[in-house]
Amino acid sequence: MLFTDRADAGHRLAEALQHLRGEEPIVLGLPRGGVPVAFYVAQSLQAPLDVIVVRKLGVPYQRELGFGAIGEGGVRVISDDIVRRGRLEQADLASVEHAEAAELARQAERFRAGRPRLDLSGRTAIVVDDGIATGATAAAACEVVRAHGAARVVLAVPVAPPDAAERLRASTDEFVCLSTPFAFSAVGEWYRDFSQTPDDEVVSLLAQAAAGPGPAAPAPSAAPAKGADGKGVQEELMIDAAGVRLTGDLTVPAGAKAVVMFAHGSGSSRHSPRNRRVATALNQAGLGTLLFDLLTPAEEANRANVFDIETLADRLTDATGWLRGRVGGPIGYFGASTGAAAALRAAASPGADIGAVVSRGGRPDLAGPLLPGVQAPTLLIVGGNDPQVLDLNREAEAALRCETRLEIVPGATHLFEEHGALQQVAGLARDWFTSHLVTPA
Repeated sequence: MLFTDRADAGHRLAEALQHLRGEEPIVLGLPRGGVPVAFYVAQSLQAPLDVIVVRKLGVPYQRELGFGAIGEGGVRVISDDIVRRGRLEQADLASVEHAEAAELARQAERFRAGRPRLDLSGRTAIVVDDGIATGATAAAACEVVRAHGAARVVLAVPVAPPDAAERLRASTDEFVCLSTPFAFSAVGEWYRDFSQTPDDEVVSLLAQAAAGPGPAAPAPSAAPAKGADGKGVQEELMIDAAGVRLTGDLTVPAGAKAVVMFAHGSGSSRHSPRNRRVATALNQAGLGTLLFDLLTPAEEANRANVFDIETLADRLTDATGWLRGRVGGPIGYFGASTGAAAALRAAASPGADIGAVVSRGGRPDLAGPLLPGVQAPTLLIVGGNDPQVLDLNREAEAALRCETRLEIVPGATHLFEEHGALQQVAGLARDWFTSHLVTPA
């Protein structure tokens, strides 16, 4: 089983955990990569989300061998057997624990941003990670959760090697794993996108979960986009576009005056955590968003399809027509990687009437000779440490005849994984769309 990214893994894992909905569980994500997976699990189960911060205590002369673990609230889980057999000195153990306790406190404060730890007493706790290699950290987390008073401990992961799965199945009340491949060497090989999860993403997802569902503040403008009931819209739907049915997630806050359509790049999907972070920022600014897949699952298996810009643009154009009939109001495009080329090509088509375009780490060069035909104000966002793509965007900036701006995020690489980089992208996109799609009152 191959997962597109952590969001995709979270959605699939949530389906396997639906039987726990009635237990009113608390979902706990292991930082960092486990939190994006846990976020979608918690959303699906309508459960509270928290982070479970655990630090393994490694034997001083063999750090990969743990003699215990510590968790928040002074919880200590110590293997007396390893301490005895290793003839470990108490002074050495205390030194290790002191150092790990300081890091644990730092991480907990950073991730929760001042919010208190959720009380697990008497609750079903679902511990979630993005995958398991040895299982040592996950096992320690489960022990810490039990020490915090959880009545039932469930460990849930997308993928794990068979031997680790067998051990964990015996040490938890329930172990849920979607895939246990025999040819296992690393968790990352089972993801198309296994890029590092930055601290900022963990903080953002936990803050979103703590805030709970609710409409974003409306932005001033003309006729609001709305659902059939006159209220906000948040739903998964199917879109007929250029002869295929595409899956999408539509979010239109109550009072929204415009909608931004996302055209995802190579190897990504509507579950992309990066695009979803940008979409959340747009929703909070009162803009609607439509995240949808331009390729069917079968088409995604052939990587050549992600470079078929003409087909992707045709589907985006058809989907745009569908969206106009559904919500009305101005429409913008947010494109990433090859999706940016599809967005620009679609925006250049006759009668496109697109209000604004934003490209993140895009390949506008793939839109080729159609660039001069784009009339929508276009913002090109590129990482300062992405030199090849930066050169391509500079060439595209020169070719475009519309209002155009090139924004370089200093120190950022292609996926904007660096601290604060994606937050800058979201802010730039939000400001561009609100200034070009929304007419001031």
